[in-house]
Amino acid sequence: MLRAATPLLALALAACAGSPPPVTAGAPGFDPITFFEGRTRGAGELNIVLNQPRSLTVEGTGRLRRDGTLVLRQRVEEEGRRPRTRRWEIRRTGPTTYAGTLTDATGPVRAEASGNRLRIRYPSGAGQVEQWLTLSPDGRTAQNRLTVKRFGVVVARVDETIRKYGSRPSAAPAGNTP
Repeated sequence: MLRAATPLLALALAACAGSPPPVTAGAPGFDPITFFEGRTRGAGELNIVLNQPRSLTVEGTGRLRRDGTLVLRQRVEEEGRRPRTRRWEIRRTGPTTYAGTLTDATGPVRAEASGNRLRIRYPSGAGQVEQWLTLSPDGRTAQNRLTVKRFGVVVARVDETIRKYGSRPSAAPAGNTP
């Protein structure tokens, strides 16, 4: 019975992945270096095929190196698992493009901003990861929708709200307005 239901479940999850969120008029452009510099906190839910949803929290601290690279350390707490730490390094490669590394990735991390949205892609041991972060008009809150695909089928999804803490809101770099 489970074998017969698995393709239907996979198709249903693929349909739930949906299209990327829309660009919001009037919202600042998404600059991940500015947004993740300082302290951030994310809270959301992880859904893995054939598993119960799990709560997820991510505490981040980002610092800018002299060369302009953001080094972001995150403590990830996933319900039912031991906390873990991961590390991002992200640098600007063009007016709206970024590249970097992530301890969870098995290859290069690529990102591109379009208005108030940021698309991040990278390979991981779990599959191909794609994230869409959408910056709110306040410049201090972002919605994160992450999907993991194997053989083109969504096998996991994260829906998370990320908030920036500290004194400076995220601001758009020149040339990155909606």
